[in-house]
Amino acid sequence: MSLRDRKRARTRQTLVDAATELFERHGYDETTVADIAAAADIGTRTFFSYFASKEELLFPEGDARVRAAIEAIASRGPDDGPAEVLLRALRRVGDDSDDMTSRLAALRLRLIRTVPAVRGRAFQLQHDAQREIAGHLAAAFPERLDEVGAAALTGAFVGAVTGALQVLLEDPGRIGDPAAVRAAVRRATDVALTPWMRPSAGAAEAAGPGPPRDTA
Repeated sequence: MSLRDRKRARTRQTLVDAATELFERHGYDETTVADIAAAADIGTRTFFSYFASKEELLFPEGDARVRAAIEAIASRGPDDGPAEVLLRALRRVGDDSDDMTSRLAALRLRLIRTVPAVRGRAFQLQHDAQREIAGHLAAAFPERLDEVGAAALTGAFVGAVTGALQVLLEDPGRIGDPAAVRAAVRRATDVALTPWMRPSAGAAEAAGPGPPRDTA
């Protein structure tokens, strides 16, 4: 990234960190955009060049997760099925970011349960993400999935991730062990996607990369 892009990324992360601290300390409704901007040492108007609202700030990497899924679909191998492609995208997101296993992730889930505006934004983002990913899956695997099947598979995938995180991140002790959370989420998605996977794919995805087998 350019110097300008790196500076923007640092400011963006500073805003996320400041908001997380303020939301936890004072509450979501009690924290204003001006409070977050002041804690990040920027002006309120500058805040809006990074995030459109407080709700947006709680989902800083939603677009990145969708891009990871689309890139995994586009770079699929000849032997890859749609479920294996989605599981690969999940691994990539987990390796590149802690957004799904962090302190912010746990806070976000609590606010989705208790704040209607956050819940509404979460639903909209999830709905849009599922439609976009399902569309790419149906186009990439026309012999395996029609539009309904692609929507069902994507819904099972997103639902498994979301459902597992809702349980896992209720335990504060797990937030300090992101590797364990990622592993548990992968196991949950393996179970949810089993109907769409090749007979040997579930074991391979769960085990991760390993030595090649002799198939002769």
